[in-house]
Amino acid sequence: MKRKLSALALAAALGLSLTACSGGTASSPAPAGSGTPGGTPAQSADSDWAYVEGNGKLKIGYTLFEPMNYIGEDGELTGFETEFATAVCEKLGVEPEFVEINWDAKLLELESKNIDCIWNGMTITPELQEAISISDPYIKNYQVLVIRAADAEKYTSTESLAGAKVDAEAGSAGESTVQNDEFLSQATYTSVVKQTDALLEVKSGAADAAVMDFVLANALAGVGDYSDLMVIPDLELSVEEYGIGFRKGSDVTEKVNQAMQELVDDGTLGTLAEKYELSELLLANQK
Repeated sequence: MKRKLSALALAAALGLSLTACSGGTASSPAPAGSGTPGGTPAQSADSDWAYVEGNGKLKIGYTLFEPMNYIGEDGELTGFETEFATAVCEKLGVEPEFVEINWDAKLLELESKNIDCIWNGMTITPELQEAISISDPYIKNYQVLVIRAADAEKYTSTESLAGAKVDAEAGSAGESTVQNDEFLSQATYTSVVKQTDALLEVKSGAADAAVMDFVLANALAGVGDYSDLMVIPDLELSVEEYGIGFRKGSDVTEKVNQAMQELVDDGTLGTLAEKYELSELLLANQK
């Protein structure tokens, strides 16, 4: 869902997080564990799970990203990830607290304990696996190109966009795709704060194309305010998987993995995926 940090951006973010936390961790319990994503570290009084359980809540970092997390017609936060996280918290016996974050600063938010996890269509990357613990994957995703429908004949491939104006969310998988593609890397690139900002840039003509998650593009392009936009057909860039991010070595990772499996087994996760039209991307349905 979505998002990769470039090696340079990741290194900078980690460097800042270490500086920011170096003088303020004494009063907060430190996560315990081996640091292996999905592992089962030995619990102790200062384990990350003990910290979460002691607070009675799991602070969930998210951005507005339909259909994962978005504001519904009733003005309340909803979406696949919102309901998924709420169901997991019910299994764990803690309350969910949703905290909107700047996606590019997600690692800083996690390390500073402003949030306890990143749960918002997060693309699993080798860089993130080194930096944090990550849950079992649960959704398949890939990057696509969104353009104005009027430009359907002009832009049909990444090669046709070499030299064009391209946007993507800062710190996202879309940004990494731009940087790593032979032709998109020749485009005039601008990073934006949110994926929806990239759509607005294309709509207004400030950009020719936006690189973003298929999950979001499929939900928005061609409907409502974005009825004049379209996804370039038959063009899958950077196939990837979504996972939930936790502090390095956090024993909350295995707790959530266990709850997730229970939701797969009892059909809850499949029902949620169907509700939000994600059934074809749910990994549990592809086994």
